[in-house]
Amino acid sequence: MADQQNSEKDQDAGLIDRLKSPPKCSMLRMIVVGVLGGIVIWGGLNMGMEYTNRSDFCMSCHEMTIPFEELKKTVHYKNRSGTTVQCADCHVASSKTPTDYMFKSFQKLMAARDIIGHIKGTVDTPEKFEAHRLTMAKRVWERMVERDSKECRNCHSFETMDPDKQKDRSVVKHEGAIEDGKTCIECHKGIAHKPVHHLLEQEQGGTKAEG
Repeated sequence: MADQQNSEKDQDAGLIDRLKSPPKCSMLRMIVVGVLGGIVIWGGLNMGMEYTNRSDFCMSCHEMTIPFEELKKTVHYKNRSGTTVQCADCHVASSKTPTDYMFKSFQKLMAARDIIGHIKGTVDTPEKFEAHRLTMAKRVWERMVERDSKECRNCHSFETMDPDKQKDRSVVKHEGAIEDGKTCIECHKGIAHKPVHHLLEQEQGGTKAEG
């Protein structure tokens, strides 16, 4: 009995000694494998993120050609400076901070809803798309308000605007937005796709009338 207890103590002592002084080659191997594994995983995720951010990928669902053709007719796609935005620039905020990257990843997960809609044929015709347009627009507007129009602010900033190159009405509106703490999308709905904010106003007016 005593011999068994002594043997167990020796095993415990040996384990503690190994933990205190692990073999150098094993530790080095673990670090190398961990670093390489992290690079592969992170690189794979980032590549997948960037690949699915391409407008060509978005338009692989043919119904997405409807809003993309609308975008092509706006100044956000074709202008004198040649600065062009793509689907992901407005629908997936760029990852400039760790929190942005987390939000970007969340948006990718939420995009699965679009895939389901594509498979089910929810908006696979122009007529169906029009029927759901306001619902889809409201979803995007609400998200952008919650994010303080992060997607807009990646390119636009009140601080760097030149009032001398703006119309008087725009200057007044922007000054008022700063004072009231408004965010871009509250005033700039329908600038990249077919305007539908008037439908929202009609909906809100009908709700008030019913109330």
